[in-house]
Amino acid sequence: MTEETLKSLAGDNDGLLTYEYIANHIESCHEDIDSLIENMERADLTGQFLVSTARYLNAIDSDRFAPAIKRLIATAIERDREHRYIGDLLPEIWGDDYADHVVELSNADDNFRRIYKRLFPKGF
Repeated sequence: MTEETLKSLAGDNDGLLTYEYIANHIESCHEDIDSLIENMERADLTGQFLVSTARYLNAIDSDRFAPAIKRLIATAIERDREHRYIGDLLPEIWGDDYADHVVELSNADDNFRRIYKRLFPKGF
């Protein structure tokens, strides 16, 4: 990532610019993904683009981007206080049949458990 790109992304005020940069440079931004996520964490106060980026990276290569996806989701859970975006992660990240595996997914993945608990406070 160039110095000019860093300056441009520093002006990102909601996460959209950073999301677009990742989407448009997915083949070349792997080494910069931590810096890009830091920028998105700074900019996205609602969780909207954090969720979108997690979904996108998961669709591109869930194994390669696993640490980034986990970090994006964790931050999105904290930011999406109104639960407008995090619900989309359940089927996108854990599969359309996530509801059939709530107990095992909750035991295996802290982010899943946290999202599920926020969306369904009465539990399983």
